[in-house]
Amino acid sequence: MKILVVVAHPRTDSLTSSMAKRFTEGLTEAGHEYEIADLYAEGFNPLLQPQDEPDWNNPNKAYSDEVLREMDRIRASDAIAFIFPIWWYSVPAILKGYFDRVWNYGFAYGPAKLPVQKIRWIALVGETQAKFEKREYHLLVQQHLNVGLAGYTGVQDSNVHFMYNTIGEFAEGRQETNEAHFAALLNEAYRIGHTF
Repeated sequence: MKILVVVAHPRTDSLTSSMAKRFTEGLTEAGHEYEIADLYAEGFNPLLQPQDEPDWNNPNKAYSDEVLREMDRIRASDAIAFIFPIWWYSVPAILKGYFDRVWNYGFAYGPAKLPVQKIRWIALVGETQAKFEKREYHLLVQQHLNVGLAGYTGVQDSNVHFMYNTIGEFAEGRQETNEAHFAALLNEAYRIGHTF
């Protein structure tokens, strides 16, 4: 299987980037191929301009070269994995802009559906699981990603994997616990890739 791995974090030394590395190691061990789409590193422009605005009267609209390149990357893939931090209980702005521009009418919805078999979302949550679920934010994010995005574009095999407590909220002096926690998160990213 060929997987497009879309990463959305401004720093290459972030936990998000480390998660992407471990995830792709799992993919490789399982015999999959992958391509990395690092939105920040590649300078993806998330701003929707008139050229990429949906035109419901024209499913064959010619979008910008940048958007057409991203569409081609998706067409060349069997699945997509998104790796990103949860900011303000949603995806980063650059990733929202990716959906706005690339998952466009005539390609991902309307007369055509997104041409992939499955989507995996690896969402890094700064809070602990208990704090995140207290106000049911996990349900909000799952509904948005699995139904509002994947389901609407015709992808039924969609699953959100939450990586909790990525800031490391531990009692002072518990370095071993911190290290073990982050190692477990990275191992989980590897497992998701290996069982893709």
